[in-house]
Amino acid sequence: MTANILFVTGLSGAGKSTVLKTLEDLGWEVVDNLPLVLLDRLLEAPAAPTGSGGRDQPLAVGIGARTRDFDPERIVEGIERLQRQRGAQVELLFLDCTGAELERRYAETRHRHPLALDRPARDGIARERELLAPLRAAAGRLIDTSTLNSSELAAQIRTGFAGPATEPVLTVTSFGFARGLPRNADLVFDMRFLRNPHWVPALKPGTGLDADVAAYVAEDPCYEPAVSRIEDLLALLLPRYRAEGKSYVTVAIGCTGGRHRSVHVAERIGRFLHDRGFSPTVTHRDLGTRPQDPLEGLPTSPA
Repeated sequence: MTANILFVTGLSGAGKSTVLKTLEDLGWEVVDNLPLVLLDRLLEAPAAPTGSGGRDQPLAVGIGARTRDFDPERIVEGIERLQRQRGAQVELLFLDCTGAELERRYAETRHRHPLALDRPARDGIARERELLAPLRAAAGRLIDTSTLNSSELAAQIRTGFAGPATEPVLTVTSFGFARGLPRNADLVFDMRFLRNPHWVPALKPGTGLDADVAAYVAEDPCYEPAVSRIEDLLALLLPRYRAEGKSYVTVAIGCTGGRHRSVHVAERIGRFLHDRGFSPTVTHRDLGTRPQDPLEGLPTSPA
């Protein structure tokens, strides 16, 4: 079971900031370097509910040698007390790293080690390793970041601590290229290769939500092979976005005016994704606009 209170500690330069930022992106409440005298007050405050299910927001607390009134033995005792008294899932995560790799990181960033401001970094690393030994021994989870870059470390955190609230918010929207691309679109598919109902007088006033317009679009010989391939591509990519911790994914389906072809295809893709277990919201940015011949260009012969 994933912890709902996680203490994050470890050697300076081992990746604590990356871990806390990743947890924050996953929906955790994050507090870093809080003075220990204020920790009990923080934990006594009611947790903020998150998501439609009203679950308590998990809390991550970053602690280290720079924390005011830092006392590793007291921290270990406090964690053990929390585990006994509060009935919460409390864990301690320790980030370790070899001294040689930490020295390399400090040399590359030109940052000074917090415990060796006027001495070589290796002196501070050795001192900090000694100070943090009780926390390392008590940690329920340990990650050695010696061979990990920040992206790989973030991926491990997402794998280990992601909960159901990390499912990305998925939107499928139709739009008209004549009125510009949607803001924040992640994937854009162009339907202007399909024959255009705008130039059929009986269909022009309608939209892609109408059965006769949808049937006309679907009769294009390129429609089925193209749209089915787009659906297969989305089925492949969306789980990868989820695994990478992306919070929002917008799939934009465009045609010229945004009233006919893109609307129908967006509706079909939305149903496909729903049937595959996703929860898309389907919107139509330009559905309410008036049909305008100048926007549509010249009519083409039906395929």
